[in-house]
Amino acid sequence: MRALLAVILVAAAAWAGYWVIGSRATLSAFERWFDARRAEGWVAETSRLGVQGFPNRFDVAFEDLILADPATGLAWEAPRFQIDALSYRPGHVIAVWPDEQLVATPQEKFRLESRDMRASLVIAPDTALAPRRMTLTAEFLRVTPKARPEETTALSALSLAAERQEGSTYRLGLRAEGLTLAARTHARLDPGGRLPDRISGFSADVVASFDKPWDRTAIERARPQPTHLRVRLAEGRWGDLHLQAAGEVDVTQEGWPEGEITLKARNWREIVTILRSAGALPESLAGSVESGLGMMARLAGNPDTLDIPLGFGGGRMWLGPVPLGTAPRLRLR
Repeated sequence: MRALLAVILVAAAAWAGYWVIGSRATLSAFERWFDARRAEGWVAETSRLGVQGFPNRFDVAFEDLILADPATGLAWEAPRFQIDALSYRPGHVIAVWPDEQLVATPQEKFRLESRDMRASLVIAPDTALAPRRMTLTAEFLRVTPKARPEETTALSALSLAAERQEGSTYRLGLRAEGLTLAARTHARLDPGGRLPDRISGFSADVVASFDKPWDRTAIERARPQPTHLRVRLAEGRWGDLHLQAAGEVDVTQEGWPEGEITLKARNWREIVTILRSAGALPESLAGSVESGLGMMARLAGNPDTLDIPLGFGGGRMWLGPVPLGTAPRLRLR
């Protein structure tokens, strides 16, 4: 019995020593990271940095956290942020965000409000800290421009999953529910008020390749840039409008997509109305475009459903034969 007790005491002392050494190493690593960012000209401040969770966890807590990268103009402020890991499984971490945080871009500042926003990451066991798998969820998310508080956009639920496949290719899954558009955005897209205030749901299954893997250098140096996107299926519902998309595009070094995405739209005339309202389809062409698309739909057998390619090339985009103007540029700041 005495021998067993001695073994237990020795094991407990060894585990306590492991936790103390591990917690100090974790704290020191974060302190060095903050020092390195400040040496590069960042604003990188926290009023308190501590490690707790003895004996089975390494829970790193930051208070009054401020990070700002002068090279991109991006900044983030949070009253509290926490990274949790089991002491016997340090490669699997949980990040927990506060209910309110501030994000700034070169154009505008935004207040983010959320409920139970957290991410689970499985990280490769090396110094690059490249995530192998990640899921992010929030029960509620609201984004408000600080200069225009009336222009709030909100989600009732958000789920994002990513898994690294081969090299710098990732499979991404997104599900968003109850998207409430800002009043001005809704009025611009639907001036007639025919569609509801909320987009009931959106989901996407995408395989994305980048010019380098996502790891710690994505924060410290430069964001990986997309080189190829394959939309396995994207689907959204807004009132009676049901839109599906699938296809793939290459992305040039300048960020321009080159390729084709096939759209399948039920009650497709609402899309024409949205394009007209957004100014993407000139009024002078709207009537003939709607007539032509209607003929295509009737030839396919269902006048209310339309299959049509959304093409990209040379920095421009087309809906079938109809030019829509400049394509979106896919560059990550």
